[in-house]
Amino acid sequence: MAEMTTLWQRGMTEQQIPPLIWAAALNLDFLCIHPFRDGNGRVSRLLFLLSCYHCGIEAGRYISLERLVEQNKERYYEVLEQSSVHWHEGRHDPWPTINFLLFILAKACKDFGKRIVQLNSPRGEKTEAVLAAITRQINSFREADLQAQCHNVGIDHIRKILARLQKEKKVRALGTGRSARWEKTEN
Repeated sequence: MAEMTTLWQRGMTEQQIPPLIWAAALNLDFLCIHPFRDGNGRVSRLLFLLSCYHCGIEAGRYISLERLVEQNKERYYEVLEQSSVHWHEGRHDPWPTINFLLFILAKACKDFGKRIVQLNSPRGEKTEAVLAAITRQINSFREADLQAQCHNVGIDHIRKILARLQKEKKVRALGTGRSARWEKTEN
């Protein structure tokens, strides 16, 4: 662990490799060292978050990197396995893990940008966007279809609007759950 942190600090000082590459490589090294009996994954993601802060990337303060990794859990374990093979001999390929963590970080930054746009939207604009998207529907539609058309509107807000319209008998649900389809009524 001491050698790992010394190499991290030297790499950040010398700046011969982009700092985010160092951050992702530090994460992989930590996981391969596996210093704890339990919780190494969670601690490694906190370490990645901290190293991103050192690089000036603070999207993780507002968007959960942990949640993004969880949403891509299968790929996460796949790249860790690929990158950790022969790590102890110094003959490993760190790039699958580095690329994955940079993908997660890019996704967090994109989601943070969307959140900022949402905060800057005038009151009622999101509702109007959803209502316009519903009006444009010719056949039945899903909540996901509306969300794809209304990028800056959260799924909870869309569901709230659909519930209100259903109560007003302007739309009806053709099933239940996330994959339920909706259709406009004649009213």
